[in-house]
Amino acid sequence: QVQLVESGGGLVQAGGSLRLSCAASGRPFSLYAMGWFRQAPGKEREEVSCISSRDRSIFYGDSVKGRFIISKDNAKNTVYLQMNSLKPEDTAVYYCAADVFGRCLSTYHHWGQGTQVTVSS
Repeated sequence: QVQLVESGGGLVQAGGSLRLSCAASGRPFSLYAMGWFRQAPGKEREEVSCISSRDRSIFYGDSVKGRFIISKDNAKNTVYLQMNSLKPEDTAVYYCAADVFGRCLSTYHHWGQGTQVTVSS
């Protein structure tokens, strides 16, 4: 059973930075694609970023390109999302998810419980 636990959310002023972490249990983490999603109140869930295990390709949503950076540490079973130049519209609950077949932009198999990110103007 794969368990994902996010951390690192909080309140930050616009222009600031946060780094989210998602620690995974279960093996083999190195084979998983890991994605970050967010959902704001009244809005659909949005895939923010993903890193594939197959070819190490990385995806970023248009709204975060140039500001967010995803990274994956297989030795620590952890995926990170470095969020820079945060904007109030980045406010949402952020979730990490795992695809056990290593594919991004797919139907993910496992989800974390989410961490709240609030950006004040």
